[in-house]
Amino acid sequence: MNVYDCQDPAERTTGLDEAVNALGRGALVVLPTDTVYGIAADAFDGRAVAGLLAAKGRGRQMPPPVLVGTVETLDGLATEVPAVVRDLVKTFWPGPLTIVCLAQPSLAWDLGDTDGTVALRMPADETAIALLRRTGPLAVSSANLSGQPSPHTAAQAVAYFGDKVAVYLDAGRAGGGTASTIVDATGERLTILREGALSRAELAAVAPELAEEAEPTADGDTSSGAMADGDTSSGATADGASSGATADGASSDGASSDGASSAGATPDGGTAAAGEGDRAR
Repeated sequence: MNVYDCQDPAERTTGLDEAVNALGRGALVVLPTDTVYGIAADAFDGRAVAGLLAAKGRGRQMPPPVLVGTVETLDGLATEVPAVVRDLVKTFWPGPLTIVCLAQPSLAWDLGDTDGTVALRMPADETAIALLRRTGPLAVSSANLSGQPSPHTAAQAVAYFGDKVAVYLDAGRAGGGTASTIVDATGERLTILREGALSRAELAAVAPELAEEAEPTADGDTSSGAMADGDTSSGATADGASSGATADGASSDGASSDGASSAGATPDGGTAAAGEGDRAR
């Protein structure tokens, strides 16, 4: 286990190199996002993704969201993307928005039980983007044990996972600390699975159909199976986020949480969700 201070330019370079190497051999990495810290694995390494879920104490029914380093990656991972989703992405990526889409059927990955969806997010964090542009898409859930608070610092993530994670990228306190907002784009109309860092009003300014949507149930569950522990996933939880997601992050905000859902596979982290709550980011 190694912790790298990414506020020091030289150590950040070394940390990114080590993170790329660790992910390439199937190990786990903790990274900052603009919402919360996320725990990441190579999205195309099924064993690594299973290890991520096991480290968090989750099963396949709570897949992590996927974080991406460029807007263009959306079309490589998702299909049948509505024009309104492209408008949302153009406005809010990079940022705390996780979108649950139908996954490209040809993708050779296993994110868990995603029912053919994927929760996607592009985090607004320099360190996360630098890593994602070197590795490609990462499965990212919020860097917390399932049911525990999402971490706002690398030290909190170390306390959760210790040497189960190979590399910790410490960039100081994570962004806003609020999980990404998760929007499900797999139905006839858009649905907000979790209202996080972006409000309904902000989204409705770009996608008016969201203005009159019925509010989610109080416990964060939705018909798509989303939950709010930080991220979300397709069939995910909002810790990352996705359709059938839960919200612990991901954000997928990669992490929170960000997180997001995954294709057949949850920015803020999440949800799809994306490390943010639980899901990324």
